[in-house]
Parts: sequence; structure tokens; C-alpha cells
Amino acid sequence: MADSDTKLDAPSQSDWQSNLKTIGAERGFFEELGEEHSALYIQQGKTLIVTFENLDHVYEDSAERMPWGHNFVTSRGWSMLGLMAHGWSWYRDEAVFDFFDRLRDEGFFEQFDKVVFYGASMGAYAASVFSAAAPGATVICISPQATLDREIASWETRYRKAWHRDFGGRYAYGPDMIAEAGEVNIFYDPRMGLDAMHAALFRGDNVRKYRCRYMGHRIASLWIMLGLLKPVIESCVAGDMTASKFYSMMRARREVGRYQKEMLKTVLADGRPWLIANYCSAVLSRRGGPNFRKALNAARSKLKG
Repeated sequence: MADSDTKLDAPSQSDWQSNLKTIGAERGFFEELGEEHSALYIQQGKTLIVTFENLDHVYEDSAERMPWGHNFVTSRGWSMLGLMAHGWSWYRDEAVFDFFDRLRDEGFFEQFDKVVFYGASMGAYAASVFSAAAPGATVICISPQATLDREIASWETRYRKAWHRDFGGRYAYGPDMIAEAGEVNIFYDPRMGLDAMHAALFRGDNVRKYRCRYMGHRIASLWIMLGLLKPVIESCVAGDMTASKFYSMMRARREVGRYQKEMLKTVLADGRPWLIANYCSAVLSRRGGPNFRKALNAARSKLKG
């Protein structure tokens, strides 16, 4: 009975679209881009943030669902253009290409003092390629893919659902599309082999790479836990992000459980009992943790033996 009630109460696609159309009519515009994508523009200030949803947000089911980052962006008084995908599309859709062509040709981006393209993972790929529609824009890419073209990235074994997409033609290859961008900020974990390989393909004098060790692929979600996503984005928007500033911000990760678990996996794989014992002792001095206690006891036994 509970399952039936849930289905009856769940918002429909038309409810969601109706809500966004109302907001768009009042504050900017809302457009459906083919069957797989939508765009909501909210006009506020002279800074425009263009956001692209990633797979963490694609299947959220709510009539009030807004583009990723809506509350953060609008609370800063910035304008927002939020692109939403309804599946594993990687935004490879002629309707999306035409949309950005039109905005470019109509001079839409020229009304703003600053334009920023932002995304994570699938959204970061989109941010990199569609930034070409607004030369000089700032780009923020978290764990981006350069392409899923099987001829270029045959080593990419994830995202099989998107392999059939056409990654050629317009707005195709991220490293080429950022050539005329302003500052391009790439955040990735070098321990994640596939992410590191994609990051290595982004090159140029305008590219700034920030290594987020032990944060995995879902860096943005960890930054949210740390309260660091907003400061990182604000600094990139302001144009004052530096390596020293970024790594100073990241020191907070040491106290987060997810980061500590990643570190434990790393020291266990390294296999040095003294290192395992020291790290586990440091964590346990600040909090409990059965996995850390177990690893500490095992390491001490090896050291005694």
C-alpha cells in the first residue's frame, strides 16, 4: 500500500515542467531542448553562471526540482542558466548545440561582465565544450571527461550507457573547446586513474589544474560535506584562486570520515605496518572507528612479530 501511495503522490513530469515554465516566465525563460534536456534562465546580476547537472541529480523526482546550484547562485545575486539532462546524455544533442549556437549568435553572453561555465563529471564535460559559445568565459570542471569517443578514449571503461552517443561534430572535444576560454580550472583526484587520464588531455596556458588527492571521483559532494564547495566556486568566479589558497582550503578534509576511509585504504594497500599504526592512532585519538581499531591491532601484531 505504501508503494502505491508513493506512486500516486509522486510529481509528474508535467508538474515539474509547469513549475519551471512559471519561474522562467517571471524571471527569465525556460526552454525544453528536444526530449532529453531543458534550460532555465534566471536574470539577476551581471555575472552569469552556466551550470550543467551531473548524474547525481538527473533522477531527482520533485516538482520543485531546480537546476543544480540554483540556491547558491541566485543567493549571490548572480544570473543563472541551468542546463538539465534527463538521462545519461552527456548533453550530446543537436537541440542543445543549436541552443548554444543561438545564444552565441544573438549576443546573449555579451550582456554580462563575467560568464562562468560550471559542471562536475558529465556536467564538467558539458561545461568544457559549451564554453566555446562564450569566448573568454571562466570554466570550472570537477572530475571532467575530455570525451567518451571510443577512438580517442578507448581506455575509458565507465559510462557504457553513453558510448553509443556521437562525440564528434560541434561542441565535441573538451580540450579543443576551451582554447578561447579565460581561466580554466580543472579539479581531479590523480589517484583515480581514468580521471587523471582525462585531466591530462586538458592543456594550454589558460588551464589551471588542482589535484584533489584521496577525494575520489565525487569531489563536489565531499566539498559540500566540508563546507568548501561555495568558497572554491566563489574564488574561481572572482579569479583569485591560487594553488596555495586551494590547498590551504583542503586541509579541512583531514577530519572528514569519507576522506579518512580513503586514506585507510591507501595505507593498507601500501602495506607498511608502522604507517598503518600511526595513521589509525591519529584518527582514533579524535573519534571512534571499528575499522581503524581493527587495522591498528593488526598492524601492531605485525610490528611485534
